[in-house]
Amino acid sequence: MAETSLAAIKRELLGTTAWPSRAAVHTAIFEYIESWFNLRRLHSSLGYRSPAEYETALAA
Repeated sequence: MAETSLAAIKRELLGTTAWPSRAAVHTAIFEYIESWFNLRRLHSSLGYRSPAEYETALAA
């Protein structure tokens, strides 16, 4: 699972830009994980729903 996640980050985020510093990369990875990967990305284990959709359905 972790290898798949890291491959996605490398492919979708890190391969697209020249980064000025390690701090900029760290910030970009954090923002990517918190704003996209954890909230909106579809997960097969959740029936191809995003975690936000899954939690909303659970709460209803």
